[in-house]
Amino acid sequence: MGMYLNLGNAGFRSVRKGLYVDKSGLISFVNRALGTKDKLICVSRPRRFGKSFATQMLCAYYDRSCRSESLFQDLKIARDEDYRRYMNRYDVLYLDITWFISTVDNIRNTVSYMQEQIVGELCAAYPLGEMSVSCTSEDGMLRAAQPDALKPGVSLPVVLSRIAEEYGRKFIVIIDEWDALFREAGEETALQREYIQLLRGLFKSSQTDKMVEAAYMTGILPIKKYGTQSALTDFREYTMLQPRMLAEYTGFTEEEAEALCREHGLEFEEARKWYDGYSFKEEKSVYSPNSMINAVKSGEFGDYWTESETYESLKKYIGMNRDGLKDTIVSMLAGMRCKVNTRTFQNDFTNLRTKDDVLTLLIHLGYLAYDAGRKEVYIPNQEVADEFRNAVEYSGWEGISDALRESEALLEATIRGDGETVARKLDEVHLANTSVLAYHNELSLSCVVTLAYYVARKDYTLVRELPSGKGFADIAFVPRRYTKTPAMIVELKWDKSAGSAIDQIRERRYAGALEEYLENLLLVGISYDRDSKRHSCVIERYET
Repeated sequence: MGMYLNLGNAGFRSVRKGLYVDKSGLISFVNRALGTKDKLICVSRPRRFGKSFATQMLCAYYDRSCRSESLFQDLKIARDEDYRRYMNRYDVLYLDITWFISTVDNIRNTVSYMQEQIVGELCAAYPLGEMSVSCTSEDGMLRAAQPDALKPGVSLPVVLSRIAEEYGRKFIVIIDEWDALFREAGEETALQREYIQLLRGLFKSSQTDKMVEAAYMTGILPIKKYGTQSALTDFREYTMLQPRMLAEYTGFTEEEAEALCREHGLEFEEARKWYDGYSFKEEKSVYSPNSMINAVKSGEFGDYWTESETYESLKKYIGMNRDGLKDTIVSMLAGMRCKVNTRTFQNDFTNLRTKDDVLTLLIHLGYLAYDAGRKEVYIPNQEVADEFRNAVEYSGWEGISDALRESEALLEATIRGDGETVARKLDEVHLANTSVLAYHNELSLSCVVTLAYYVARKDYTLVRELPSGKGFADIAFVPRRYTKTPAMIVELKWDKSAGSAIDQIRERRYAGALEEYLENLLLVGISYDRDSKRHSCVIERYET
């Protein structure tokens, strides 16, 4: 077993010893691609979404230097008819790009250093005459003997091609964090092009079919674009925009999340609030896997996002405020969805020219979810919403920050029936944010009201346009199971009285949709007068 060639199954063995959700069906997908035109696979996911676990699983399954039956015999893959046909049958070349970046003396030398290290190990396992190697004693790492053993210009693709010719070996190449150079060396365009050229030599040359049985790359971003073209057009890409048939491996499915909660005594509805929200055509409900695992281990729900990434990175991107990005973020904090054009994004962290580029990057980072059918983005769940709140509060968006901080006081005033205080605080929110939250109609009023009640999400599920009685209630505040707070129906009016909103709730029997809460239900009417530019509010308790 080496550092890059045939690492064995120790990584996946340690995974299996912990809390593990069976994602071995991915192996069946890769097995079907072996040796075909679909054999080059690039999977891009945010941090915390199990990319490295998947690569360790694939290494353990294919690596011919070990025996892995005990790790897979109780998993889904064991029921596949090709299970034993491919298990532990291949040379696996595993490259963790972040490892090379962290160990090279200068990041600009990463590609040459990477090739030197890998070629040295390959030639030790498969001697190729002039390419044989010696092992340095200083650090114990295999290096090509100098100066004659590794001729100038001899690269990793050349060595793999020679091994294929002389030994008849074909490799499975697994690259983890393939895009790390684009993240860590965003301005080093020469280095990036050198790296892309290496990948082209491996996966887009006349020798690829001879030496590569399959490739599986993971990263945060899709493959870098130059202009409108991908740098590696032969790869099949599975992204947060289009996961296609790999959608169920993006995170935990609803069935998997529910099973975890049931097994460990956690409230599934709370898990849904905190970690659900990513949705794809092929899988309607996907949960953040790292956060689910942490909730199960700790026995409580909360924000686990910051354990691997702080709000600082989010603050950086939303602070750009391209093309009214600030307005879009605020409306999403208020529960709205926004249109986005994802096609102009160049798949890097530096060429962010428009609001749509920033929003698309945030989709790939997991901060936003994407509805491909409607081409809309939205904040997926409570955990991520809290990250946006942290970023906004420390970003200099004073009016919005004040609204978020005052949200709890607004909710308390509503529950105690203090309509005057509610109206006054809504006036303050609107006046402090007129540049962002300009009023035009009841929809914009709804946006302000939902933002002002931001803190209510901890105890309530907010439902817009709730079907009920003879129409749709504007906003229903449905209490979560563990709370004793009253349910609320909020009706909004534009240039009409708040009392008329209460009348409409009663006349159209909106309360019928919240039948189980009738003994503890508040009716809230909120109106805005364009002439006075003031809000008014009436709060009544429902009486059967």
